[in-house]
Amino acid sequence: MATAAAPAPEDAPKKKKGKKGLIMILGALCLVGAGAGGAFFMFGGAHKTAEEPAKEMPKLLPKGSKPKEAEGEGGHGGGESSAEGPKYESSYFQLEKEFTTNLKESTHLMQLGLAVSTPYDEKVIEHLKLHELAVRSAVLAEINNTDEEAIFTPEGKKDLSQRLVKAINAVLKEKEGFGGVANVYFTNFIVQ
Repeated sequence: MATAAAPAPEDAPKKKKGKKGLIMILGALCLVGAGAGGAFFMFGGAHKTAEEPAKEMPKLLPKGSKPKEAEGEGGHGGGESSAEGPKYESSYFQLEKEFTTNLKESTHLMQLGLAVSTPYDEKVIEHLKLHELAVRSAVLAEINNTDEEAIFTPEGKKDLSQRLVKAINAVLKEKEGFGGVANVYFTNFIVQ
C-alpha cells in the first residue's frame, strides 16, 4: 500500500504545473494581443491623419485653368497667358479692415490697406479668412517694427511688403501647415 500511495502525490504536482503553465500561456497571449491591438490603433490612426492633410493641401493653378466667368468674381485675377508671363493663375484677396498702428520709435501713425495674391487654389484664401485674427496680429507686429524713415522710400516699402509676406506665411504654416501667399499689395498707404 505504501507503494501505491507514493504515485498519487507525484501526479498532484504535475497537475499544478499544468495549470500554472496554462495560466502563463494565456497571460502571454493576452499581452501579445494587447500589444498588437495597441500597435494597430497607433499606426492605423497615424496613417489616416497623414493622408488627410495631403488631400487638403492647396494646388497650383496653371494659366487658363479658371473658367472665364469666374475670373472677375471673388478677387481672382490672371488674364491672358503669354510666353513671357507667369505660368500660374493668381488669386487675389483683400483684407477687409485696414491696419492702423504706430511706427517704431515714432509718434506717427500708419494706416494700411492690404491685399494678397497666391498662385494656389482657393484653399489659401480660405485659410486666410479662417485665421484672419492671427494674420492681423502678425501684420500689425511687422508694421509696428518698421522705422519711419524706411516707409518713405521705395526700397523700404518693398522691404515691408516682403516682411509681410513672410509674416503671413508663417502664421498660415503654423495653423495649416502651408503658407501660399506670394505677394502683398498696398491698397491704402497713409502716414500721419
